Amino acid sequence: MKKKVFILALIILVVGFGTYKYIYQDHRDIASEEANFTTTVQDIFTSFTDNDSLANAKYLDKTVALRGKISNIDVANKIITVDEKLSARFAGKLPENIKAQDSINLKGRLVGFDDLLEEIQMDQCTVVE
Repeated sequence: MKKKVFILALIILVVGFGTYKYIYQDHRDIASEEANFTTTVQDIFTSFTDNDSLANAKYLDKTVALRGKISNIDVANKIITVDEKLSARFAGKLPENIKAQDSINLKGRLVGFDDLLEEIQMDQCTVVE
């Protein structure tokens, strides 16, 4: 009887530990990930305006490297706008050497497309040299 209780307790412990490890996985480190796609802001924007559901299936929650020209910089919120079509939120503080109208290469996680603002959303962005 004691052996059965011990085995049952061991099984519950193993299943509980496995469930805990599955639920509380480490967060993704986008900066160290390899980009799934490398393209321009205009190409991704065209993909979303042509077929939103197909573009969501292809790009959503993927690491994407994009290039374009900086339109606006919001230092307080750590957001830059690229080609007036991409809103990129940085994980850390903004690089100090960027300014409006500079060309930039970004890597980040594509969060989605805002139909109302017609803007692509990215977060956890870093500048790629």
